Amino acid sequence: MRALSVFLTALFFCAFPLQAEPPLPSGLDKEKSEKKKDSPSLPQGLKPQNAPSLPPGLGDPVKKEGPDPSAPKHWADRLGISFKGFTEMRAGLRLQADSHEKAASIGEARLQFSLEKETSFATASLTADFLYDPVLNSHKIELESGNGWLDIREASLLFRPFNFTDLKIGRQVLTWGTGDLLFINDLFPKDWNSFFTGRDEEYLKAPSDAAKLSLFSQMANLDIIYTPRFDADRFIDGKRLSYFNTARGVITGQNAIVQTNKPQNWFKDDELSLRLYRNFSSAEVALYFYDGYWKSPGGQNAETSLALFPRLRSYGASLRRPLFNGIFHAEIGFYDSLDDKTGSDPFINNSEFRLLTGYERELAPELTGAFQYYQERLKNYDAYNANLPASFTARDKVRHVLTARLTKLAMNQTLTWSLFAYYSPSDKDGYLRPKVSRKITDDWLAEVGANIFFGENDHSFFGQFQKNTNAFLALRRSF
Repeated sequence: MRALSVFLTALFFCAFPLQAEPPLPSGLDKEKSEKKKDSPSLPQGLKPQNAPSLPPGLGDPVKKEGPDPSAPKHWADRLGISFKGFTEMRAGLRLQADSHEKAASIGEARLQFSLEKETSFATASLTADFLYDPVLNSHKIELESGNGWLDIREASLLFRPFNFTDLKIGRQVLTWGTGDLLFINDLFPKDWNSFFTGRDEEYLKAPSDAAKLSLFSQMANLDIIYTPRFDADRFIDGKRLSYFNTARGVITGQNAIVQTNKPQNWFKDDELSLRLYRNFSSAEVALYFYDGYWKSPGGQNAETSLALFPRLRSYGASLRRPLFNGIFHAEIGFYDSLDDKTGSDPFINNSEFRLLTGYERELAPELTGAFQYYQERLKNYDAYNANLPASFTARDKVRHVLTARLTKLAMNQTLTWSLFAYYSPSDKDGYLRPKVSRKITDDWLAEVGANIFFGENDHSFFGQFQKNTNAFLALRRSF
């Protein structure tokens, strides 16, 4: 641990440019002064008059003030490594009392380093976050859940063995599909705790440990992603956010942390994701396939009360194309719940169809709007309803969700006003995420926002989080 502390300290200071040694004031440089005194002046006829200047590099060095801008700024430049990152302070409070959680919704100091080294045959990437989090107050490193003082966002190698092939191996953040904060065929891990407590949207996507093979051709492109061990969502388990406990029928939090029986055998509990896509004129069409598990707990063992991740296989398609000075997108998917094909097991998620359509365009100068409609439709609903225990609240056969995103830029695009809103007319609940961010300088960014939940019932998806409503603020310095 001591060696690690020394290493991190050195790395932190190496991130900033070293200042060049300032020149001595005129008259104090003894060597130059003596040289001027001892050198006789040239005869009048030998002094150059209106002589043309020599090409750069052939004359006397020109005196410059301050450090040479062409000189490497720090060790990363000398090694040919792309180096960037940021430091950030983020804090938030619940806007109402929750007896099962702390009053602070988020409170952390974060330092991110991102390095990339490119060679003729491969590109190596590493992105690591070092953080202190007094809210969860657990500093043991858990890379799967993202808890602890270190979170590895990326540690990968990208190879290009042929001009039509990319192969990326290691920890990486994966995404595809057309939805805006709604996902059907994007079955890569998400971090809902980060999203609902006010971290930047980039942290909604959790990293995967996978191998991604991309094949390109004039007919179509194919992505093949293999995950040798199941990567679950960083799901809501009660440690940070309270939730509706189906077994108890009430809202619980840290008094009832979700315990799971997670598939975690290498090369046995694996996942396979495929995407075949191509452009037809200005339209992009894609087909999807997934074989793995429900990413968040989708079942429960009635005897042990452990949450389960049932087997899942999904099939889907998407379309994105320009339409009426905007962008239209649509996506469909079928979730085949392999552990409950008939839908008669009330402790396992039913199979379901999912549908998403959306449209985005500029509404006025510096104002963009995006709108979506999303639907979940349960298969074998009658079998599900007939076998549901009396103490359980039945899901609706069809769930509808509407979303809207408004983004307004001001002050030469240094000030951003944004609002993302969800509303479910079937569940009668919703979620609002307003945020204002101000780019103070090229390096400094400040933001303030909120996560506002509402609903008529505690058991609905957004309604269960009402006591987690919070406001947050952040200050970030990039380098």
